[in-house]
Amino acid sequence: MAVLLLVDLDPGLTALSALGGFSVLRTGPPPDGPLPTLARAYAGRTGPGPGERYGDPLGFRVGKVAASLRAPETRIAVSVAQQGLVARLWAVALGAAALCDRVPDLAPGLLRWDPDGAAPDDLWLSEVRPLPVASLADVVVEGHLVPLTAALRARYTVAPRLLWGNAGAALAGAVRQLDRWSREAGRPDVARRARALAAGLLAGPSLSGTLDPVTLRRRSCCLYYRLPGGGLCGDCCFDRPPRPAGGRSGTPRSSPTAASG
Repeated sequence: MAVLLLVDLDPGLTALSALGGFSVLRTGPPPDGPLPTLARAYAGRTGPGPGERYGDPLGFRVGKVAASLRAPETRIAVSVAQQGLVARLWAVALGAAALCDRVPDLAPGLLRWDPDGAAPDDLWLSEVRPLPVASLADVVVEGHLVPLTAALRARYTVAPRLLWGNAGAALAGAVRQLDRWSREAGRPDVARRARALAAGLLAGPSLSGTLDPVTLRRRSCCLYYRLPGGGLCGDCCFDRPPRPAGGRSGTPRSSPTAASG
């Protein structure tokens, strides 16, 4: 019988650093002063907290991404910004679950975020509280994806299928990263656990149908191809970038089984 070798979820979360940059989660207060919590980011324009620099963290991030990518449509920047943040959350949570058999409590009120940071998104956890792996869906899906999706839908014209597709794709990306790490580290048990946990999450009500269950190919498009110089992602639902239909610039011709959002 194979022996499962687990790593402790230590107070500094140092074990996660070995998994790659997207899995790194800093702990304690940010050294350069207070940053907004993700709870406040999801709440919308609430004004900066004491000593904080951002009154609208989510709007600031979308604007930063839009300017950086020269996005011709705001919803493209929304998609890219959302997927970047969600990728960080999945990498931390799934990595901890697969490697340590524990999940850090990532409650939005405990996570501080720098919306002006570079990719991967800069996150700080105020306090490390280990939770059982069974809480993985509650921690990420209910704790973050649901309120983040609601916040973005309330402010921007973005289809929910696009946002949930991004979440499913980010989860699959976290699995691929853990698979690569497990091969290099000689820890096939970590990859097996990651795949099993992800399969359960993708069968849940929120993420079900976002990816093909066999190929993990998306069933919606993140709109990256609409950026200047943009192309298709490796898991895109399209085989080639859509062209304008009916002579109207910017209107994609979708396949019957794919949605661009």
